[in-house]
Amino acid sequence: MEVSVIIPAYNEEKRITPTIHSVVDYFDKSEIQDYEIIIVLDGSKDKTLEVVTKLSKKYKKIKIINNKINRGKGAVVKQGILESKGEYVLFMDADNSTHIDELDKILPVMRQGVDVVVGSRDMKDSKIEVRQARYKELLGDLGNLWIQILLVGGIKDTQCGFKVFEGKSARHIFRQLTMKGWSFDIELLALARYFGYNIKEMPVVWYNDDSSHVKLKDYIHVLLDTVIIKYRLLTKYYKK
Repeated sequence: MEVSVIIPAYNEEKRITPTIHSVVDYFDKSEIQDYEIIIVLDGSKDKTLEVVTKLSKKYKKIKIINNKINRGKGAVVKQGILESKGEYVLFMDADNSTHIDELDKILPVMRQGVDVVVGSRDMKDSKIEVRQARYKELLGDLGNLWIQILLVGGIKDTQCGFKVFEGKSARHIFRQLTMKGWSFDIELLALARYFGYNIKEMPVVWYNDDSSHVKLKDYIHVLLDTVIIKYRLLTKYYKK
């Protein structure tokens, strides 16, 4: 298996179909034909399961993991990655905020020995086609400053939902992941550094979706979780 694509989905009946179509279309036009799409449902209360089940009958590369209760984005991304078989593993958002064609520039870099590529909205060549509300951008910038000071200095955008891994590295990192919510991105990058993996941040094109599930309280939880992750690193909680 060359590439695994992990897509977490919570109440995404209205947004996930064009995302799946775009992923399949990308591979149809690519030299990569040995791939899988793993959709992990996070206790959706709408018709997401019905929608993706219908898609899976049309596209045989789709695998569905259906969690009947909501576990959190970090938990279901972990679940998908530990089920993956790919030499390279991508997780991306169900709203298609960053399109899969970013792989065209990322995979050549990974083949040169990079273990983790972080899609970034905050680099010089990044393009934000649709912006978030200004207060969300401000909260994100302040939060990132806190995260850089405590854990992963030098990474401008830890929270973009588009990250690509060398497969074995991904499964090693995610086996020890403990954060089930939005702070899982921070923990996985801290673990990647802790384990000595080569991380590269690369600019992407990003489209904001105003129906994002991130709430104000989630920003607070992420800041608190950053302290917990730092403590766990200092106390050798994680096993190399």
